[in-house]
Amino acid sequence: MSALRLSPSIPPVSLSAKYPLLHFSLRTPSLVSRRSRNLNAASTTRLTVTAKSNGSSDSVDAGDRIISALVYFYPFFDGIQYGKFVITQFAPIQTLIQPLVPAIKVFKGFPLNGFLVFLTLYFVVVRNSNFSRYVRFNTMQAIVLDVLLIFPDLLERTFNPREGLGLDLVMSLDSTVFLFLLVSLIYGSSSCFLGQLPRLPIVADAADRQVL
Repeated sequence: MSALRLSPSIPPVSLSAKYPLLHFSLRTPSLVSRRSRNLNAASTTRLTVTAKSNGSSDSVDAGDRIISALVYFYPFFDGIQYGKFVITQFAPIQTLIQPLVPAIKVFKGFPLNGFLVFLTLYFVVVRNSNFSRYVRFNTMQAIVLDVLLIFPDLLERTFNPREGLGLDLVMSLDSTVFLFLLVSLIYGSSSCFLGQLPRLPIVADAADRQVL
């Protein structure tokens, strides 16, 4: 009877040696966790920076508010003659305008004052990068609003009716222009005093295109 042969002992096989991918997958969660922590920290940093930048952009200096509020008096003073019908008919508007009469007289005292103010505002303020965009945008809105006064002026000079339906139309046109100037003055100046950005209808888009 032949002797029973015992097979030599088989050395244990390491799973990591035989299946390296399995060994890598076992260590992967720690790498993923470290990467996720790094990504979370980076995203938190970006959010913090963004929040700080947004907070600083919303603040407007007191000087910028005052300058921006004052420029809206320019088109109102230049177009005060369109209120000749409204002012005489409504006492509350007379009371509202009365404190501005001395400044209006100075503005209207010299024929070229309006043109000189226009040049000053455009070249000294709007084209001057030392002023903030807030100031330059509001100044440009006031300038565009004043430029639009050319159209009702041309209509009055062209037709100039003395009576009848034509006079009624001119009175309606003048009153509409004056009320628009008055509302623009109140809305624009009060918004600037509060540090908000007023956007006037018709003129805001034109002002945006001129201010870089």
